[in-house]
Amino acid sequence: MSNSGPRNWAGEREVNQVTMSYELTNTRRFGGDWCGRVTALLVAFSVLCFQSVRAEDRNKHHDAFMSGDPGEARIARAVRHELLMLPYYGVFDDLAFNVEGDTVTLEGAVVNPVLKSDAEGAVKHIEGVERVVNNIQVLPPSPMDDQIRRAEYRAIYGDPALSTRYGFRAVPAIHIIVNGGHVMLEGVVANQADKNIVNVRANGVPGVFSVQNNLVVEGS
Repeated sequence: MSNSGPRNWAGEREVNQVTMSYELTNTRRFGGDWCGRVTALLVAFSVLCFQSVRAEDRNKHHDAFMSGDPGEARIARAVRHELLMLPYYGVFDDLAFNVEGDTVTLEGAVVNPVLKSDAEGAVKHIEGVERVVNNIQVLPPSPMDDQIRRAEYRAIYGDPALSTRYGFRAVPAIHIIVNGGHVMLEGVVANQADKNIVNVRANGVPGVFSVQNNLVVEGS
């Protein structure tokens, strides 16, 4: 039980009234667009969560389209195979996983909600898997993000030095994840020079707020 004494309800009511007055004044100043402000806050929060979760799990993040270690466990190999076989898995999606004992944790971000459920369904039937934790994020629909995705694809895979090396594959090596105007690049490239070229191309697309280059150089 608290020993701080009785609450000053009158004082709190005065503070709340001042706060509401301040918010109302600022709302009128900006045209009273509550919906716009709330939407902007939600998008910003979604992007922050998206980036922070990915940063925390970077050491456990195994992209499905990247080759595993020679000594990779059987379950990990099976999970990788099942994810790669999903029909809706494309260049604008990132599917990743982590295996701990008989538990598989799915990570990443996808454009199509069906891909999230399909990934879980494919993995849970693997022999030896008892539990699947599905942390895949479904990216919110956005015409602006769709435009950025197309522009980033043209900028990266339209580069002559990159298209011949990375473009002609069933699952492209460079994946472009866009959320709220922020771009995240996932995948693997042959050398540091290619990673730098991709970075320049990605940053040159108009309307992009930021580019996070998570591309891995082979052999590094």
